[in-house]
Amino acid sequence: MRFNGLFRGGSVEMLDERLHHAFSCGIYTMRRYAKTLRQDKSAVQNAVADPWSNGQTEGQINRLKTLKRSIYGSAGIELLRARMLPLQGCYLHR
Repeated sequence: MRFNGLFRGGSVEMLDERLHHAFSCGIYTMRRYAKTLRQDKSAVQNAVADPWSNGQTEGQINRLKTLKRSIYGSAGIELLRARMLPLQGCYLHR
């Protein structure tokens, strides 16, 4: 919960404190999470400090990958084309 609050509006100064608490606790998963965050600390600091998000881009990529996974093996490339390019046969400019 502390990390959630940190990423939703915390300060970069609190990051070191949160990492120290997570790393020193007895829960293996929290210690591993803190170790992973420490490996790329500059990126985590930017995520805390900057108001920008790439959520829209990641959402579209996730949507495309989910669609491809659902189609792969069951219908082939033609169904993928039909779902991704619904206006393929239409002439938009005449």
